Amino acid sequence: MPVTATPEPVADAAVDNVDALHAMILESLDDDQAVEMITIPLAGKSSIADHMVIASGRSTRQVASMAEKLARRIKEQFHRNPRIEGLPTADWVLIDAGDVIVHLFRPEVRSFYNLERMWSFGDAPLAPEIV
Repeated sequence: MPVTATPEPVADAAVDNVDALHAMILESLDDDQAVEMITIPLAGKSSIADHMVIASGRSTRQVASMAEKLARRIKEQFHRNPRIEGLPTADWVLIDAGDVIVHLFRPEVRSFYNLERMWSFGDAPLAPEIV
């Protein structure tokens, strides 16, 4: 009987792709000087995504710029068309990249909605103090 090579599990490739997407998002936000960045791991806790990234910009202009650049980078590097909500006002912009969901806020809006607390799943506090 001939011996055949066992193909690599597809799940591993998918995890690597999710990790690469997550890393690129964090790098892009860091390059654009996002503040108070956190990641909430959702794998095994929710079926909506594997990671939720929450970050703030100092103004609506910065939030909009970060969102537009990030959406462009996701499209160029991962060939995905992220869905974007909230771009016209840019107080709170949601970018759904499939495996990673990104919330970009102005600080006052972020403090009001406090997504970190809502999604912490009873874990230790995730967000640094927002002043």
